[in-house]
Amino acid sequence: MYSSKVMDHFMNPRNVGVMENPDGVGEVGNPVCGDIMKIFIRVEENRIVDAKFMTFGCGAAIASSSMATELIKGKTLEEAWEVSNAAVAEALEGLPPVKMHCSVLAEEGIHKAINDYRTKKGLEPWPEERGAHHALHTGEAEEP
Repeated sequence: MYSSKVMDHFMNPRNVGVMENPDGVGEVGNPVCGDIMKIFIRVEENRIVDAKFMTFGCGAAIASSSMATELIKGKTLEEAWEVSNAAVAEALEGLPPVKMHCSVLAEEGIHKAINDYRTKKGLEPWPEERGAHHALHTGEAEEP
């Protein structure tokens, strides 16, 4: 059962669409499970001034993408990096345990978009936890 917040972000997703000339793009997902997420960011003076997403997936994946873009807009890159999958799920008033991987995907998408920006600017990418979403599907990690 989804919360009313999840249903609202699924039925009325915020920030959906492709961004022209983004400063950073993060694409994550697993075609096997069907969730593919692409997050675009625009950065000015180390702050995310705009974020958009395109997601192919279930309602929880779309709601997680929508909420993630809402959570990172206006934040510095450091603050946005700290937006965790738990923060996305909490902002959505919870996700069913079998759908927590959708919030992990959102966190990974944010990280990849920030690191894409950093790489384009000639900066060292920040270390990512690799494959957390994959690990959830393969049983290599416990559900958060």
